[in-house]
Amino acid sequence: MTNYQGWHKSSYSGGGEDCVDQGFDPSAGSVGVRDTKRAQESPVLDFSSSAWTAFVADVRTTEI
Repeated sequence: MTNYQGWHKSSYSGGGEDCVDQGFDPSAGSVGVRDTKRAQESPVLDFSSSAWTAFVADVRTTEI
C-alpha cells in the first residue's frame, strides 16, 4: 500500500474545475496523481519518480 504525503494542487490547474493533486510516497519513491474534486475518494494514478519526471519534462517542451 502506498502512503502518499504532501498532497497539493497542480500549479498548472488554473483554479478551475478540472484540477489534479499530486502527492509523494518517499518509501516507494513514487508520485500519485488524483482528481482534486474527489480527493480522498479518487483513484490514484501511481508513477515512478523517473516516469513522472520524464512526463513533466515532456509536457513542458511539447506545444499543444
